[in-house]
Amino acid sequence: MTTKNKLLVCFKEQKGEWVSGESISNKLSVSRTAIWKQVCNLKADGYVIESSSKKGYLLSRTPDLLLADEIREKLNTSVFGKQDIIHLKETDSTNTRAKDLASHGAPEGTVVIAEKQTKGRGRRGRSWFSPLSDGIYASLILRPAISPVVASKITLMAAVAVAESLLSLTQLDVRIKWPNDILINGKKIAGILTEISTEMDRVDYIVIGLGLNVNTSFKNTSREVRERATSILAETGKRFPRIKLIRAYLQFYEKYYEMFNKSGFEPIMSRWKELANIIGQRIIVDTISKKYIGEVLNVDDDGILILKDDQGTAHRIFSGDVTLARVS
Repeated sequence: MTTKNKLLVCFKEQKGEWVSGESISNKLSVSRTAIWKQVCNLKADGYVIESSSKKGYLLSRTPDLLLADEIREKLNTSVFGKQDIIHLKETDSTNTRAKDLASHGAPEGTVVIAEKQTKGRGRRGRSWFSPLSDGIYASLILRPAISPVVASKITLMAAVAVAESLLSLTQLDVRIKWPNDILINGKKIAGILTEISTEMDRVDYIVIGLGLNVNTSFKNTSREVRERATSILAETGKRFPRIKLIRAYLQFYEKYYEMFNKSGFEPIMSRWKELANIIGQRIIVDTISKKYIGEVLNVDDDGILILKDDQGTAHRIFSGDVTLARVS
């Protein structure tokens, strides 16, 4: 732990009380000058720290930023987020930054997180609304020892981890929409974008991009966006601490990732089906080339949707946009 991190821990242990520079100096075995330097660094990160020649220092406010030190403080993982956490105030796309890092050898568990994206991307080339400090825009680097043909399981796993995170921290009715969108009351609150680099018959790395609307307001957006998107703020009327959500997401994802490596995908897929509740539903699927209408027979372990149309023909559908069909 760096001196800066140790100092932050000291401040938080005081729980809003003044702490003298001398006591910190003795506890951390560093000079008063070194303490002042790290106080300045914490202020630059957005922490509000009062200082007094007689009283010492007081941490009066923690910034609502997804800083690496804040994420790690109560993060209960072994790998995810324990490696590098790259925090950016603004970037084009966290997936773009993560892919660049992964191609240069960044280890599994590396996280790239931004307060704002200027070119946030979703599935099928869509953009992702990424206003400053309102959502979670994060990308996780994975290096699983798997064949590319089973890489789709990693995406389904991510959807389960996001849904579990929301269920554990909110009272919202969370559902997964095939294959990996997260819905609240029929509106999209989160999306996942997976990008893969392969070498011959193995995966080199996978980047899992997450866009999660936390404190996002849609008041000044188009009617189309308001009808399709939501956030915790929009659903509850209250702002929610983003730090808690990103920690929960990394913890749930690592839990399922370890389960996948040790026990296989079946229990994870079973949970996905519970959260999706799509088997037996009558749906419409718009693909790039065709529209399908029929009943969902199953979603297999690779995430392929199996649909029986009104003529009784079964179709295996790899990707598309799903809506529930109206019952006539």
